Amino acid sequence: MSFNVAVDGPAGAGKSTIAKAVAKQLNLIYVDTGAMYRAMALLVLRNNIDPSDTDAVIEKCCSADISICYQDGEQVVMLNGDNVNPYLRTEEVGNATSVISTIPKVREKMVELQQNLAASSDCIMDGRDIGTCVLPNAQLKVYLTADSAVRAKRRYDELAAKGQVCDLQKIQADIEERDYRDMHRETSPLRQAEDAVLVDTSLMTVEEVIHRLVQLCLERQN
Repeated sequence: MSFNVAVDGPAGAGKSTIAKAVAKQLNLIYVDTGAMYRAMALLVLRNNIDPSDTDAVIEKCCSADISICYQDGEQVVMLNGDNVNPYLRTEEVGNATSVISTIPKVREKMVELQQNLAASSDCIMDGRDIGTCVLPNAQLKVYLTADSAVRAKRRYDELAAKGQVCDLQKIQADIEERDYRDMHRETSPLRQAEDAVLVDTSLMTVEEVIHRLVQLCLERQN
């Protein structure tokens, strides 16, 4: 039986950074659910389908096979047997992803693909509804969070380091607005699963958070 870890939490909590690091330390597959949605959007665009044409998108998505594997230590997203990594980060794909990801049938298909992946491999997956919807039977569920002011400051520092001019108050307002949307959306709202371990990272370093999750994983594996 595969070992699965579900990491949920609000925007800016550091879920992807932490999950990738834990995956590397424990030799788990890190399932980048966002990249899987991008692959689905790429399929739609390659077939000259308008992302807002819901019926055509659903029809094409139903037959899609998307998975994640590792080749030479690099995470590779496979779309119908092809490595599509080089094509996922374009603006066109990003825009299409934001449109198709709101379609309930597409979300259903993605959950099915993510569950198939988790059933066949030891993995860690992060998102908004992994522990509550995608992997309800995961051996470890973690709800990773931090105070909105802390998350805003981290994002501000990240952008400032890239030389971008930004407004800390606006970043915090955006994060709080996104929290509200995520927690109140009709389909799969963000919430802590009843059996999830709450990890508040407000006063923790990245290294401390990684160490905490690695210890939790080892406890559940033994």
